[in-house]
This record gives sequence, structure tokens and C-alpha cells, in this order.
Amino acid sequence: MTLNRREFLAASLASACTLTPLTRAETRAQDSLDVAFFFVADTHYLAERREPKKLDPRSVQTNAALIDRLNELPGKAIPDAAGGGKAALPRGVIHGGDLIDTGDKNGPDFLAMQQTEWAGFAADFGLNGKDGRLKYPVYEVHGNHDSPAGDGLVVKKIIERNKKRPGLVNVSKNGLHYSWDWKPVHFIALGIVVGSVPTVKRKRRYNPLDSLDFLIADLKQNVGDSGRPVVIVHHVDVARYSTPPDPEGPATNKEWDPCDVRGYHDALKAFNVVAILYGHTHARNIFHWDGSPRKAQQGVPVFNVAKSAHFSSKDQAAFYFHLRDEEMIVRELKTSDRWQTAIWTPQMWKSKIALKKSR
Repeated sequence: MTLNRREFLAASLASACTLTPLTRAETRAQDSLDVAFFFVADTHYLAERREPKKLDPRSVQTNAALIDRLNELPGKAIPDAAGGGKAALPRGVIHGGDLIDTGDKNGPDFLAMQQTEWAGFAADFGLNGKDGRLKYPVYEVHGNHDSPAGDGLVVKKIIERNKKRPGLVNVSKNGLHYSWDWKPVHFIALGIVVGSVPTVKRKRRYNPLDSLDFLIADLKQNVGDSGRPVVIVHHVDVARYSTPPDPEGPATNKEWDPCDVRGYHDALKAFNVVAILYGHTHARNIFHWDGSPRKAQQGVPVFNVAKSAHFSSKDQAAFYFHLRDEEMIVRELKTSDRWQTAIWTPQMWKSKIALKKSR
């Protein structure tokens, strides 16, 4: 039987991870695996430049309808073509960045727009599942349209939110990067990109704000040699920048320094990373990452979600993850009319998850 591209990706993802059987005592110690969540990105809340205190109607409509769809999904049937069953109650929503649209622009008009855009995001998504229209806690990172230099409104707001965000087990010294547990899975939020490698002194296009240091320290402190599953979220896509690193080269305009990408991949090698999540490209892409720019047969499973509520398009999407019984199943919910209607993509991506290191 000949597999098409989508079937091949699903099959290759399913074959990448090995399953280590657990004894009953080990299962109780690790907590049983039953974790569901949604992953969205690139909501791009947009204010009107002529009226900076007013949101663009397309942005309002698309984001409000996205929230409504996420709120109504638990308990709803999933078509057999997408794996069947019912959508579980999610632990939360992970947001892969570009919360707002104009955080990368300067000037009085744009500063006023950013305030309006952030207020729109905060009102819709809230923080803890009780203070916004979204019924679940949200865990977001910033993107290049939020605070590319790391000193904008969105970064400051995320730092404030991290002081009240439910369930965090670790927060970086600068207050921006953070991690949490949906047992037995460990989640790490790393901002726009992961860096900086200390031996490379050149300026980065996007400020990583010491996210690599936080990642290394957090994995050591909260995962260690346990072999527990890890999920990581950042904004920028990784494959394009997995090129040969040149520590002595001049600064370039690349969004992610290849030396930082190499340092990121090296930091993950000893750990059971079951998913890397990001947005940014506005298009779905699912593959294995082995540190190179090519799609590999083995490596870390990567899930690049399409845009979820961008004002400029009727086509949007979100991912639904369910990790259960040592297995991860990923499905895509998509729309072609700004979430007025939605369908499950007729496919799924499945992989086995080892909950404990093999001996």
C-alpha cells in the first residue's frame, strides 16, 4: 500500500518513540497519564490605527468565535476519520505567541494600539479559566509581533501574569519564562526563541532573554534522570535555522541564530521530549527534528500549528492534544469561515510515550 504524504507523516511519528512498560507501583508513583489540551497561535489582536482604542471588527469576530469553539468542544464527538471518541476536558490552552499584531512597531499610534490589542487578548483568553471568556487556564509565550526586542508591553504583561498564573513550578529570574506540570508531563514556555549560547557574542535579531539558560536549569531541576515526558513551547519555527553554526561569523538578520538552535538541540538530547510546539509560520507542519533542517525519520516530534485567529484570513486552525495510556494523539480543528463553523481534519498523528526511562 502506498501512503500519501499525510499518512506517511502520521505513520513515521507513530514509530518514533518507544514504549517502556511500567509496573503498577511505578504507574502510581508517576501518576496515570491523562492530559488533554489545546494549542493555538497567532491570534494577532489588531486595533484600528485611526481609532487606536477600537479593535478591528475582523479581529474581534475571529478571536471571539475561536474562544466559543474551544469552550464548546469538551464532550463533543470526534469523527471516526479523525480517530473517533469524544474531546476530553482540557487542562488548559497553550498559546504559541503573536498574541497581538503591532507590538513590533513604534510610535504613539502603535503604542496606543498595543494597549487596546492586549486588553482584547486579556478579556478573551483571561488567565485562570475564570477571568475571561475562555473557560480554561491559558499558558502563552510572546512572538515577534508582541515584543521582538523583549522590552515591549506584552513581555511586561506576561511577567505580571506569571506572578498569578496557576500551577507554575518554576519561573526564570527575569520573570518571563516558566514551567508547569500536568502530571506526569512537564511543560516549559520559552518565549520567542531559545538562546543565547554564551560563547557567541553577536547580537541576535530577537532577544532570547536567557531562555536557554532557563531551559537547561529547569530540565535539571524538574526532570533530571526521571525520563518523564516533556513538552516545550516557543514561537519561532526551528527547522529553517538548523543550519551549520558559525560562532565567529557576523550578526545576520536570521530570526534565530543557528548557534542558539544547536545549543537548544544539544540541551534536549538527554531528555524525553515528546513534543515541541510553535506557530509563527501560519501553516501546519508536523515532522521529526534531529537537529538538521530536513524532516527526519527519528527525533523530537514537532507540531507547527497554523494561524488560529489572524484578522486577514478566513482560514484558521488549532491543535487538540490528548496524552493518555502511554500514547499521544494529536488532531487538528480547522475553519474556512473565521470559526463560524469548524471541522476536524480527517486524520490524526499518534505516537507512543515512555513515561519512565528504560533500564
